[in-house]
Amino acid sequence: MKAIKPMIVLFIAVAFVIIMIPAVLVLPFSSDKTSGKLDEQLEQKAKEEGKEVSTNEMSAVEVAVYRTSAKKIQKLPIESYLAGVVAAEMPADFEEEALKAQALTARTYIVDQLINDNRMGLPDGADVSDTVMHQVYMNNDELKKQWGSDYKWKMKKINKAIKETQGQILTYNGKPITATFFSTSNGYTENSEDYWEAEFPYLKSVSSPWDKDSPKFYNKMVVNAADFEKKLGVSLSSGTTIGTVIERTSGNRVGVVEIGGKKLTGKQIREKLGLKSSDFNWERQGNQIVITTKGYGHGVGMSQYGANGMAREGKNYEDIVKYYYKGVKVQSSSKWMNTMTAKK
Repeated sequence: MKAIKPMIVLFIAVAFVIIMIPAVLVLPFSSDKTSGKLDEQLEQKAKEEGKEVSTNEMSAVEVAVYRTSAKKIQKLPIESYLAGVVAAEMPADFEEEALKAQALTARTYIVDQLINDNRMGLPDGADVSDTVMHQVYMNNDELKKQWGSDYKWKMKKINKAIKETQGQILTYNGKPITATFFSTSNGYTENSEDYWEAEFPYLKSVSSPWDKDSPKFYNKMVVNAADFEKKLGVSLSSGTTIGTVIERTSGNRVGVVEIGGKKLTGKQIREKLGLKSSDFNWERQGNQIVITTKGYGHGVGMSQYGANGMAREGKNYEDIVKYYYKGVKVQSSSKWMNTMTAKK
């Protein structure tokens, strides 16, 4: 009997080990997985870090685009809309990180537009137009016509930028920003309050030296003196003097000009004469006014050629947007997408 007991104990111990080891190996990996908790935790972590929103969530939100030429409304998933915006707004041969920065600004713009319900100047049922009034948008047929044989590789590159920033937007104090952008600066971006009345803490003037390599950095325009007077509502003297710049902005653009006793802002002059920028110089040559501008666009927010220059130096898209928009965060659009989906 004494010899049998140890054998029984050994048998029981071996059996216990054989039964329990698989359970010990499986349990730590199965409990969360089978209940779905692990997937939820990973998804939540991704959202908190500003990563992708699920494809189903993104496709559930549509954008109603008013096609101005056809005078009809086209509805499409938000990410498809963004591909058409990035393709129309930024050259596809730009660096990938610049295209990602553009995708981020474009997505931020449309999310902000959708949640704020600002439909001024739009027909009923439209969320945005396809013009610079909102964001320029082109569909696949229009892009194929414009790009020809380059369509496939350009669209592939743009879709990659859209996918790799999927669901991400720019926020300030927990809200989507007004993500303005433009083509080329004069070497500096502009404070929002220096061009528009509204002041945004994240739209502040920064140096943008990369823009000097832009083919749009300089532009020359010739205006007939009579047209110049008519468009600006001024009277020119008989001499060569046109006006005096009495104020410049933080971005070194023309703030205020006095012409024959009348004061006009640089913005007013740019818009009335159709200038590329509000950083301009002019001289009178007989009956003609020769105007030279630096930069292309309003100058507020992200410079597209500046973004491309930063990308060429090795900066990523987050570096770019955080340089041009001060104090912002790259955040998931999940909660805003959920709100928009719930409205349907």
